[in-house]
Amino acid sequence: MIQRSLFVSHGAPDIVLNPGTWGSMLSAYGQMLCDVKAVLVISPHWRTRGLFITSAKAHHAMHDFGSFPEALYEMEYHPPGATKLAEEIATHLSQQGWRTTADALRGLDHGAWIPLMQLFPDENVPVLQLSMPIKMTPLEAYQLGEALQGLSRSGVLVMGSGCLTHNLKDYHQKPLEMPDYVMRFTEWIRDRIEHNDRAALIDALTLAPDAELAHPTSEHYLPLLVALGAAGDDARATLLETGVQSNVLSLESYAWGVHSAPETFRAC
Repeated sequence: MIQRSLFVSHGAPDIVLNPGTWGSMLSAYGQMLCDVKAVLVISPHWRTRGLFITSAKAHHAMHDFGSFPEALYEMEYHPPGATKLAEEIATHLSQQGWRTTADALRGLDHGAWIPLMQLFPDENVPVLQLSMPIKMTPLEAYQLGEALQGLSRSGVLVMGSGCLTHNLKDYHQKPLEMPDYVMRFTEWIRDRIEHNDRAALIDALTLAPDAELAHPTSEHYLPLLVALGAAGDDARATLLETGVQSNVLSLESYAWGVHSAPETFRAC
């Protein structure tokens, strides 16, 4: 199977200290990505006026969070960049109406490097990060993904990094039991992805049960729509069932690909 796009729920930053099932699932999936030449990530932790893409020759991990264990701030991730590819993608997007500016200074925020550390621990796959426009709507997120279709032909995997449920108020209260909305929303999304109901997924924040509790704000849901749009209509979804963090943050993730010769999908 040729992998076209991926949505990863990255959870809270300290998940990387005890990655558990989430880390094992992403690590196993990463071992299948032998043919990936580069990864283009979009994360809710880089929001901008306009659209930007990283163009550095090498990246560093940004510790863009607070009040977590000291060990987390000592972690590093230094994958190579891809300056020429960044310029090509910026030109491609600009030609499709998404004026895109290269940024040679920015590193990778935790929504990017924490899941990438599980997928590509050897730090040998070039990474680019695309910013998220501040006022981007769900439909625009899907359309941005559509503008990225075809990158898989060059071996570029589009990765949306967010969280399938993201209620920080509930997360900080550390509930002893999982609120009902977490699985209601997760199961509704899973069913729509299984049936490739793209219209419903685009409107999920108004249609899905308990959407206002699962996502009081939209930014952690939108990367799923970017990945969905980038996959193309003929792509088949694979569920990466990765559990729930702290009874609140659904870590469910999805990969989209199309069948090809069996040898194209193998462990490295």
